[in-house]
Amino acid sequence: MSNTLRHTAIFLFALLATQFASAQNEPEQYSTIFEKLTASEGNELTLETDLTSFIGQKKTNNYLPGVLRTKDGKLYQVEIRPRGRYRRKVSQIPPMKIRFSEAELQSEGLDTLNEIKIALPCFDSDEGNQLIVKEYLAYRLFEKVSDAYFRARLINLTIIDTYDTKSKPKKMTAIFIEDEEEVAERLNSVPEEEFGVPIDQFEPQQAARVAVFQYLIGNTDWDFTMHRNVQLLRTKEGGRVTVLPYDFDFSGLVSAPYAVPSSESGLKHVRERFLMPSGLEADALKAAVSDIKPLEKDFYEICNSKFLPKSARNEMIGFLKSYFKNMEGKDEAPVTMKN
Repeated sequence: MSNTLRHTAIFLFALLATQFASAQNEPEQYSTIFEKLTASEGNELTLETDLTSFIGQKKTNNYLPGVLRTKDGKLYQVEIRPRGRYRRKVSQIPPMKIRFSEAELQSEGLDTLNEIKIALPCFDSDEGNQLIVKEYLAYRLFEKVSDAYFRARLINLTIIDTYDTKSKPKKMTAIFIEDEEEVAERLNSVPEEEFGVPIDQFEPQQAARVAVFQYLIGNTDWDFTMHRNVQLLRTKEGGRVTVLPYDFDFSGLVSAPYAVPSSESGLKHVRERFLMPSGLEADALKAAVSDIKPLEKDFYEICNSKFLPKSARNEMIGFLKSYFKNMEGKDEAPVTMKN
């Protein structure tokens, strides 16, 4: 090879290497602040706010200012308020809704969808953190069941109380859950606010999958008609209603110490199962049972999470196994199932 060709080859190699390195260093592109903050499982975030006042006014929907800081030092001026129903009453720190500045999001090239829901441990303990991880895994299980779901991501959250400056920062596991406006935008829908929507307006396959999934995880704390722990979305094209489940802490899969089955089920414990068909056709429920059967190994893999001790993982997997074992050779779920 001549010196000229050799020098040309070296130059081209160096140029390509520089371009590759530059591409590797380019930040990933995200559409929303939710996607940016939850890009990896177990992201570390710090929230600084007047936690004392936040807890003191947990019965209100008043917003308080705060600052959210990422691990790399990026700061966001935010507002937070209490949310939820039951957990707002019993949690040491109630669940939150966090709101970002639309102008700040626009300056970063992000969408103005500026709200995120945050589920926090009810108890300041290892058990409280484990329960949150279990509930997070229930969200991830449903992602396998349907393409229409709430995105939920696990966060390692530190909260610093700016009022009680002598208190230690509170470190906990939290779930960041996308807001209903964001999931509606993602699914080309609008939130349906009307109660008592007739079941014949629902997308039947999705509704049946929700009902069988709730049965699978041992959850009776939901209802289509009253929108209890389900979000209804009406598609912009066609006008059908898509239903998405959320809040799984009352399920047998999570087994929170405060969880009880619904009085209508007649169950004594959440580790038992009760099918709530909600007026759905038998054929739709059978199809949902069939759709879920092949997911057994995927479910076990999800529950085998590094964020849980082995005993908790085995407990979740064992509960799911009781469903699949009972369903062997069956094409429909029985009304009740003892674990």
